[in-house]
Amino acid sequence: MMFMIRSTGEKPASVTIKVARRTPASVPDAAGKTDYFCIGEAAEMAALAAAGWQIVALRDGWYEDDRGGGVAIFGHGKYWEIRDTPFTIIEAAGDHRDDDRAAGGADHVDVRGAVFGV
Repeated sequence: MMFMIRSTGEKPASVTIKVARRTPASVPDAAGKTDYFCIGEAAEMAALAAAGWQIVALRDGWYEDDRGGGVAIFGHGKYWEIRDTPFTIIEAAGDHRDDDRAAGGADHVDVRGAVFGV
């Protein structure tokens, strides 16, 4: 699962950080803060929050980085793609089709796979 830690620059040592960016100016109190896109489980998120880290749960969508790429999230953080451009995937986690297959959903059309080939 991917989530975000918003910090004044200090990095948590206990999680894997995949992408960092300056916190967007549209976020209240963004000045001097960095967003770290991290990999971990719900228990790790809770432990970090209890330790005082500012945790931001990620919803489905596109989160730009500072270099022209960003992070695509789907499945409420369960599936993610790191991209160096909006169209070029350089790393991904999870395959949403596995959940569908396990649930016996072989008869439905996977639109994303059919249209985009992923």
